[in-house]
Amino acid sequence: MLHKSLILGCLLVICSCKNISKPENETPDYMEKAKAIHNRILTLDTHCDINVKHFTDSINYTQDLNTQVTLPKLKAGGLDVVWFSVYTGQDSLTDKGYQMALDNAMAKFNAIHKLVEDLAPDQIALATTSEEARHILNSGKKVAMIGVENAYPIGLDITRVETFYNLGARYMSLAHNGHSQLADSNTGEKDGVWLHHGLSDLGKAVIKEMNRLGIMIDVSHPSKEAMRQMIQLSKAPLIASHSSARALCDHSRNLDDEQLEWMKNNGGVVQTVAFAGYLNSEKVNARSDIEIQLGKEIMDSLGVKWIDKEAISTLPNTEREVYYEYWDIMTTLVRKKLEKMKAVPPAVNVSDLVDHIDYLVEKMGIKHVGISSDFDGGGGIEGWYDASETLNVTLELVKRGYTEDEIAMLWGGNLLRVLDEVQAIAKTLH
Repeated sequence: MLHKSLILGCLLVICSCKNISKPENETPDYMEKAKAIHNRILTLDTHCDINVKHFTDSINYTQDLNTQVTLPKLKAGGLDVVWFSVYTGQDSLTDKGYQMALDNAMAKFNAIHKLVEDLAPDQIALATTSEEARHILNSGKKVAMIGVENAYPIGLDITRVETFYNLGARYMSLAHNGHSQLADSNTGEKDGVWLHHGLSDLGKAVIKEMNRLGIMIDVSHPSKEAMRQMIQLSKAPLIASHSSARALCDHSRNLDDEQLEWMKNNGGVVQTVAFAGYLNSEKVNARSDIEIQLGKEIMDSLGVKWIDKEAISTLPNTEREVYYEYWDIMTTLVRKKLEKMKAVPPAVNVSDLVDHIDYLVEKMGIKHVGISSDFDGGGGIEGWYDASETLNVTLELVKRGYTEDEIAMLWGGNLLRVLDEVQAIAKTLH
């Protein structure tokens, strides 16, 4: 274990070299139009991860921490609504595993409530409906909303779904990387090993319970067959909180054209995600050797053993959380080193993100597409590396010819429309 002083030193290095980029060399017409639209519309990001260590009295989001989301960064980038993720990595399907997962989930729920109730109630407030979100925004505050990434923490107790609802959760996925007790994961595609061949019986019951309560069903991590069964069972539209188009980037976390057609017919929305590996695999592969070499050198200097990104998910939850702290330090330092290097292949950028938006709009229609970052969970691309650079996405949409109404739909209107529909349907099921 590293000394706290070493970690602090690394953070100071990162902060001292921080230079948040701003759009440059753009025509005044594009920039002025983008700024005006960005200031007028509601901007919403459906997926941002959190670390409870950043929600304390001494270290929290009121400060400009070395995290991709903080209140100063939200204000600088004009990002209005952030869905904080109550994420739990997949572990054993045992009573011990379920209890540890529940403890993790409750800690994250408590952290979010501490932010909005104790640490910064004058700057941000929790919303559970679209009406509340707009009211909070009109009052001059930022908006926090809550999604649950992986329903594994409910264990075998379906009443916990309502517990999470009462704590503010308004979307939930039934699996992450690895099969849960509720649903198969997309990761089963790699080895062809499935646990449920879609949903378990408990998973099917959870879908009905989510419909009853008014929680949006998130299909971003479950398997294709699990997704098909969710759509078949659900009485309400679904969302993919952070996924992109598989036709443009062949990754099991993305949705293929058949899945996009399902989502369109279901009335749902796919939130394109600013995660490099889900946007342009060619660019990622071209830079991977350089990035891995730099990463290994930095991790070695930190006294931490290098673990490949995919293998991190196999670590026990506690070890995974600790390792990700060092991983975040490493990736920030790698990015800074790459910026100073010459003849490096181009990075995945905002243009690649909007390529996916264009594709999804073409396949599904403008009403079924949105935007997410996966900040502080592996997301972030050149031009939208943290919340302070959010304007760059709007700028690229303006350059592509999207109208203000269309940009408003992409930036949150579509997602909130689905939330409204899910909640309206829930009222008919009581």
